[in-house]
Order: sequence, then structure tokens, then C-alpha cells
Amino acid sequence: MTAPIPLLQARGLEAGYGASEVLLGIDLSIEAGQVVTLLGRNGMGKSTTLKTLIGDLTPRQGSIHFGGTPIHGLRPDAIARLGMAVVPEGRQCFPNLTVHEHLVAFADQRNGQRDSWTASRIYQLFPRLKERAQNLGNQLSGGEQQMLAIGRALSTNPRLLILDEATEGLAPVIREEIWQCLAQLRAAGQTILVVDKYVDRLLRLADRHFILERGRVVWQGSSAALDGDRSLWKTYLGV
Repeated sequence: MTAPIPLLQARGLEAGYGASEVLLGIDLSIEAGQVVTLLGRNGMGKSTTLKTLIGDLTPRQGSIHFGGTPIHGLRPDAIARLGMAVVPEGRQCFPNLTVHEHLVAFADQRNGQRDSWTASRIYQLFPRLKERAQNLGNQLSGGEQQMLAIGRALSTNPRLLILDEATEGLAPVIREEIWQCLAQLRAAGQTILVVDKYVDRLLRLADRHFILERGRVVWQGSSAALDGDRSLWKTYLGV
């Protein structure tokens, strides 16, 4: 039987900034419907990997295919139109747009697919956003902005949702809401790539994990394998 083509596949990615080499041959693959994480200490290449995948940084070597289409070298807007959406670190909500405007300004129904993420469905996922629908982006709490950043990304009905430190700096009760949201998205079949530091929660959420160390993938495997080898946590994650 022929193996399915991964939704996202990166091979031999090398990238950096100026004379600095950060990624030294990253291999990464994500199957449709999977939740996958990028793990590692700060400065090991996680953010650079994400920037390269979404087109903010052009790889110096290697290839990236999304849905079978080569995307290395494409602009970020072209990659986004193919169905990749990112929830950026720091949320980056627009201060002069209301919550509702965030959820309709970037909407893409992707050819009328069933169970599309409309504004009304996003309000069901995050009732707090419905209560704040007419508030501007800069009138929201940090947790509300994070919900809005996720909702804005979902409004594009992405084939792949990327979350960069989605729970960073949030109060525990709000962080729990975000984890519950991600669990619901997984149950709905949404393909997700996550960068986050809360390994215990990621074990319950993700199918596979990739650990980066100095710009290379040094380990990859299932949640069960990562849970069963806590020496990996100490060696590569500082946990």
C-alpha cells in the first residue's frame, strides 16, 4: 500500500539571518488530521523553522511541500492562500478593528466546505468573543486577544493551523480554556502544528513531537514514547 502524501513535508531545511546559520538540515512532516509539536529550549531554531514554513524567511537549502505543492520561496500571502494560517507569538491583534471585524475581514470559506469556521461558529467556540464583538483589539485582555488570534486564524478555514506559544503569559484559567479549544479542534480533525513549553499538556494533545537542538531534529516520536523517556525532557527541554 502506498503511504499517504504528508500535508506538510520539509526536507533538509537550512536557513538563517545574515551570516548566521540557524537551521542545519531540518526534516519535518505532518499528516492531515495530526497534531504535531516543535519542542526545544529557547534559541534552538523553533521560531526560525516556523518563519521558514510560512514564508517569512526563505530557505537557503532544502524543500517544503504543502499539499504536494512546493512552497519554498513563495511569499507569505501566497502560502496563506493555499491554506496555512498562523497564530503568532504576541497575538498581533489590530487595535483599530473590532472583534467581529477581525473574524470577517480575513474569512475564506475554501470553496464552501462543510463545517466552515464562520464568525458565529467561532463565537460558539469562544463565547467571550461574542460578548466583546464590538470591542476594538486593544480593548481586550491578553487572554481575549489570544482567543481572537486563534479565531482570526480559524476564520480562514486553514488546512494547517500553526500556533506559536499560544499559552505564553496567560493566567492558568485562560490557559486551560486554550487547551480545551485545541482539544476540540483536534477532535474536529484540524491539522495543527504547535510550539509551546507545557510538555505535560502537549502529551495529551499531540500525535507526534519533534525536538530541536542547535538547528537540527535530534528526536521525533509519539506522545507515548516521549512520556516514557523523561531523560529527553532533562537533556533537551530543561524540564
